[in-house]
Amino acid sequence: MLLCVLGLGSSRSAADGPAAGPYLLVLGTAQDGGLPHAACSGPHCSRARRDPGFRRLVASLALVDPAESPPRVFLIDATPDVAEQLRLLEPLRPRPPVDPAGRETVDRAPLDGILLTHAHMGHYLGLATFGYEVVSTHGLPVWTTPRMASYLQHNGPWSQLVDFGNIELRSLAPGASVRLTPRLEVTALAVPHRDELSDTVGFVIAGPSRRVLYVPDTDRWDSWDPPLGERLEGIDVALLDGTFYSPDELPGRSVEQIGHPLIETTMDLLSERVAAGSLAVYFTHLNHSNPAVDPEGPEAAAVRRRGFHVLADEQRIDL
Repeated sequence: MLLCVLGLGSSRSAADGPAAGPYLLVLGTAQDGGLPHAACSGPHCSRARRDPGFRRLVASLALVDPAESPPRVFLIDATPDVAEQLRLLEPLRPRPPVDPAGRETVDRAPLDGILLTHAHMGHYLGLATFGYEVVSTHGLPVWTTPRMASYLQHNGPWSQLVDFGNIELRSLAPGASVRLTPRLEVTALAVPHRDELSDTVGFVIAGPSRRVLYVPDTDRWDSWDPPLGERLEGIDVALLDGTFYSPDELPGRSVEQIGHPLIETTMDLLSERVAAGSLAVYFTHLNHSNPAVDPEGPEAAAVRRRGFHVLADEQRIDL
């Protein structure tokens, strides 16, 4: 089975201990509003309010290299759920020293850096948590495209993070790479999407043994140039936009106008590669309306029957 070979088969907490090599830890798999979604009274949201195990945090990944001392931890996207996501990472990082007077302590350096995909609310609003009012980091590296960096520099409250030195913006233009550790390299990939405030990128994450493509947010695949198939050359695992399963999920709103490739469409497009065992595909960034959020439901079962998978919060992917 491909899952066994790739070490992708189960969810696990960061507290379960480090891997020998670098890995990805999935910190969230929901669309920007999370699950439960604000002002939502639908069956998935109602269940998530009753059952914490059904919740999904907003889509984000941690890139972890446990061989460094201390372990290096980087975040892809700063979501509205970043406080809870930082809590999941606490077992991987040295704890701040205990205050002699017993007062509350805050880790002012909980991460080694953040990489941002774009300026839609679920992907960058959490940056504010690292500012003066909350964590108050100092010089936290934030890799963005030049256009996104300009947006952050010239618009509050993000500009205050720059002015106060809470974050240090670093350019990562589409096509450029950054080596985060000796065993972990990330390359930005231009992605077509609604680019009102910034452009959009995905990331190719390369470890010693495996290359992962992460594209949580994109327009339909027919808008890609070059096409997705070419972008997948040399990729072992693809974590792809699975916002919607089918076109009839949102009463009163057109999924076609919102964009995003449907899960069914992506499976049709990539079925041969998945069946051949040359590519593992996981869907993430699931909308609250998406029936595949229920791992026991018929849609999630249909995804599995075709050899695809729905990404789970706290799942680990070895690199």
